[in-house]
Amino acid sequence: MSSGEADGNRQAWLRTVAADVARLDRSSSAERAADILRRSITEGALPPGAQLSEVELTEVLEVSRNTLREAFRLLTHEGLLIYKLHRGVFVPELDEADVVDLYRLRRVLEVDVVRGLAERDPELPAARLEPLQDDVEAAEAAALADRWPAVGTANMRFHQHLIGLADSARMDAMTGRLLAELRLLFHVIATPRELHEPYIARNRALFELLEARQYDDAAAALNQYLVESEIAILEAFRAR
Repeated sequence: MSSGEADGNRQAWLRTVAADVARLDRSSSAERAADILRRSITEGALPPGAQLSEVELTEVLEVSRNTLREAFRLLTHEGLLIYKLHRGVFVPELDEADVVDLYRLRRVLEVDVVRGLAERDPELPAARLEPLQDDVEAAEAAALADRWPAVGTANMRFHQHLIGLADSARMDAMTGRLLAELRLLFHVIATPRELHEPYIARNRALFELLEARQYDDAAAALNQYLVESEIAILEAFRAR
């Protein structure tokens, strides 16, 4: 990517942040600033190694420098930002050990949620699955339009809504951080299409198994899905 393209992407991201700020309730500025930055990582707008500018962000987030630094501290505690002495705040670059660790956590969370539906909610109301259906359809539409980063964002939301079926505020909070770290891993794949295209149909198939209340089959399919995804990411890291 040329320096001009990188600068253009950065300016587009800053405009998106400014738009998000306009929709915020200002009651908890540091947490909400952290939420915007976390979402920027999850949606791929902040890649590994990106430096965050206090000057730019205090302006577009419309917060004080102290408030922004508190947001940075929150995200540093989550492992989504790192502070480099005399250099500033950066998005971290993850490694193969992070791949293994994060996918282990994904299997524990996601597969358990799906498997547990058979006992906890055997007659899952159709309305509970509507967000997942919307995510599947959004990914399919974005793929047809050749908008592969948008496919990735729809995929992130699909897995977020999947874990949301557990009705657990703690798991939802953990998922926000997990998906942001996963998006950092995904940058290792050469192109968004190469990364996301295989999983469009798999998300559709998983949704259809849930819709048919075939929870054990869905859990088995999801486990295999995550195993193969982990292998693909590890191979990409090793090929760099």
